[in-house]
Amino acid sequence: MSTRRSFLKQAGLITPAVMLMPDMLWADKKKHAIGIQLYTLRELIVKDPKGILDKIAAAGYTEIEPFGYNGGKYYGMPVKEFAAYSASLGLKAPSGHYMPQKYLYEDSEAGNAEIKDFIAAAVEMKHEYLIIPWLHPEHRQLDDFKRLAGKLNQAGEWCKKAGLQLGYHNHDFEFKSYDGKTGYDILTTQTDQDLVKFEMDLYWVSFANQDPEQLFNKLKGRVPLWHVKDMDKADRSKQTEVGNGQIDFKAIFKFAAVSGMKHFYVEQENNYIPDPVSSIQSSAKYIKANLV
Repeated sequence: MSTRRSFLKQAGLITPAVMLMPDMLWADKKKHAIGIQLYTLRELIVKDPKGILDKIAAAGYTEIEPFGYNGGKYYGMPVKEFAAYSASLGLKAPSGHYMPQKYLYEDSEAGNAEIKDFIAAAVEMKHEYLIIPWLHPEHRQLDDFKRLAGKLNQAGEWCKKAGLQLGYHNHDFEFKSYDGKTGYDILTTQTDQDLVKFEMDLYWVSFANQDPEQLFNKLKGRVPLWHVKDMDKADRSKQTEVGNGQIDFKAIFKFAAVSGMKHFYVEQENNYIPDPVSSIQSSAKYIKANLV
């Protein structure tokens, strides 16, 4: 069978030296879009959603991950209007954060209706993934994680029927050990690998003294989304602009294929220098120059 390499050789377009290169060097290299979790600009976007989306697009981002859906709206804008305006700027929303509190913590028709409303909003936004981002402190014991795993499987079924993929976003508390077992262990082993994927927050994984590489290898292909959030060099409880901190993202990005990473989002929640908009500009500049 003729291969790309044999064709190029026959055409005289390949040299003997190049013939010695590993086959992997011929693989097509996909340029990943740069995304941003809108929580980064939470205090600004609620006041001026269109103006902030303009600034995000101008900074070089082409994907967004919204949060804060409430009553059919994002930041006071109906979902359809918010989606249309984002699209007009070339901003896609592959995923969004949705917090179905009634569904997670109750067994009720109201809870089921809540998650189904979120699924409808996610479809309107043309998401690929619906992400559950948080657990309240009073729901973080091992039995809570076991119950959550069942809830995620059920929600994953409903998402699948709607053409979506359910995901779960970690913080550090999922890695607390209870006699050698963690909440993350339960979530990753007691959920259906086809129904539930994971969005890995690299800052919180590092904060919990976990190794992203080990987690990627354990979850091979099940971590399609990342939060790229850097850790301040002087104070690990603070965040900083990507490339300005102590997390080695160049090393981590080498495991994108193992992870199954398809989208990543810059996120920064504090310690903006000199201000939030300047911070997202700085992070985008570093990522373009060094990571994608």
